[in-house]
Amino acid sequence: MALALPRDGRFAPSQTGPLHLGNLRTALAAWLFARSSGGRFLVRIEDLDQAAARPEHEASHLADLEALGLDWDGEVVRQSSLRQRHDRAIDTLVAAGLTYPCFCTRKEVAEAAAAPHDDGPDGRYPGTCRHLSEGDQQAWLALGRRPALRLRAEGARESFTDRLYGWFEGPVDDFVLRRNDGTPAYNLAVVVDDAAQGIDEVVRGDDLLATTPRQVHLARLLGLAVPSYAHVPLVVGPDGERLAKRHGAVTLADRVAAGQTVDQVRSQLASSLGLCRADEPVSMATLTERFDPAVVPRARWVLHAP
Repeated sequence: MALALPRDGRFAPSQTGPLHLGNLRTALAAWLFARSSGGRFLVRIEDLDQAAARPEHEASHLADLEALGLDWDGEVVRQSSLRQRHDRAIDTLVAAGLTYPCFCTRKEVAEAAAAPHDDGPDGRYPGTCRHLSEGDQQAWLALGRRPALRLRAEGARESFTDRLYGWFEGPVDDFVLRRNDGTPAYNLAVVVDDAAQGIDEVVRGDDLLATTPRQVHLARLLGLAVPSYAHVPLVVGPDGERLAKRHGAVTLADRVAAGQTVDQVRSQLASSLGLCRADEPVSMATLTERFDPAVVPRARWVLHAP
């Protein structure tokens, strides 16, 4: 089913580990959203965290996409190459008085985030450092604490209509824009990157649904276009938990080693999106013709052993 206008989409994996079938299912969904509308599909490697990024994972990610038939337009962009854009965006927010330094440790933030909240994303920050005086800030600096930089959200709330979940509204907390090691944070980088690449529609896992009001708010503060969103239900193991190594054969290589072909894995992923039978051979052209967001299941998909 073709959409009225082309919508450019993307898949943006991090280099911290191999892709599992949950990642590849989301990549397939993102590819179908873009291609069925006549839009571009881009690949961006999220490698800002250089301490955790591994080049070998990038190679395996691209090989898995190619094997499944998920082609992309243009060259693969590495997030690290967009660093100057991230820094300029942060400078804009600082100049507007919309930021403050945060000296909280990860443990302190986790403890504060564990307190009951009404709604909002996991790790919601309560504003501990929002009103620190200049003297307090200097005292923390004297103790050797390096501050992160947070957005001063002022209790904002944002809403949007998700292509799969419908209308969604949530609070915007004072989230991190730049980590205390100087690295631009995910929520800042992803907003700037998507705008720079002309992404019209962001398709990703539903574990990021609650963080989306942060990104909508930030895009509006920076005067950037807000993309549409489609949050695909996660893939979980038989225990109902997020897919992980402990669940066994969870990568494409694992499945092939267990006796499945790549075509069979593609059919399995497509079946989980409501597009075919699990044992039905299907081409990417056929899946593109059949794709309809309305048939994508809203429940999380349980992956069983091959």
